[in-house]
Amino acid sequence: MGADSGPGAPAAVPWRKVLYERQPFPDNYVDRRFLEELRRNIRVRQYRYWAVVRETGLIAQQVSCVAVFLTLWSCMEQGDLVPSTVLWVCLGCALLGYGLYEILGGACGRERTRLADLQSATIFLAFTFGFSPVLKTLTESVSTDTVYAMSAMMLLAHLVSFPYAQPSPPGSLSLNAALFASVCLASRLPGALHTFTMLSCALLVFALWPCLLHRMREKAEWSFPWAAVLVCLAGVGGLGSLWPEGALLLSLALLTLTLLCPLLLVHLQRHKDNIHGPWDEAEIREDLSRFLN
Repeated sequence: MGADSGPGAPAAVPWRKVLYERQPFPDNYVDRRFLEELRRNIRVRQYRYWAVVRETGLIAQQVSCVAVFLTLWSCMEQGDLVPSTVLWVCLGCALLGYGLYEILGGACGRERTRLADLQSATIFLAFTFGFSPVLKTLTESVSTDTVYAMSAMMLLAHLVSFPYAQPSPPGSLSLNAALFASVCLASRLPGALHTFTMLSCALLVFALWPCLLHRMREKAEWSFPWAAVLVCLAGVGGLGSLWPEGALLLSLALLTLTLLCPLLLVHLQRHKDNIHGPWDEAEIREDLSRFLN
């Protein structure tokens, strides 16, 4: 950058910030007015600590949902839970959640009727129950270590690709990854009824629960933190009944995620120094939609 005076900057001719005409100035010359349009941090968003903690609750509860699902699978695999009991509990939770969804405004402006929802649920349960023997033997030729490794990778992919900004409905990639992991784990259970129960639980945890949680965030904001805390406690408690060290690690991870990471984000926001000025790319503010029709 040059200065206002110098051997290459005649004072008799004013400098203009244009590129379409030749001027008696060096190519890198600018005057003192060039930095008058300098603006700092005009688009930086200021975060509040507890607001960020509230938003991280969605991530923490999704991690806990995975822990709850793995706890159910482990208890069924060890024979501590009877599939019929788990099915009745899932049915009760599904009916309770559907009723709560309707109370919170699910019927306002909805595109589907209750009969259509009932038909979809019936078709899914019928096909899942019919194909349970096939899914049970789907991975017989695959070693157990490989199945566990694939399940871990798919559950990790589910957590990474989950649409936390808009969790209703769940993203196709995250939901498919969770269901793939569910099929892999269900194939290692003792019988076909266990497989059907495990897939039903997966649908309830990974597909229906995010929709209800999103409705709670929209219509009853006060209930969302309590729901997230309850899910986190269920995840830690369930994992603690099987693996106390794992429950301790999960607790530390959740505390770090919900308390330490937001504090770090708020602290780092103070060090942002974004500059904007006449050297930025031109922004077209005119409505050009008429040219696209």
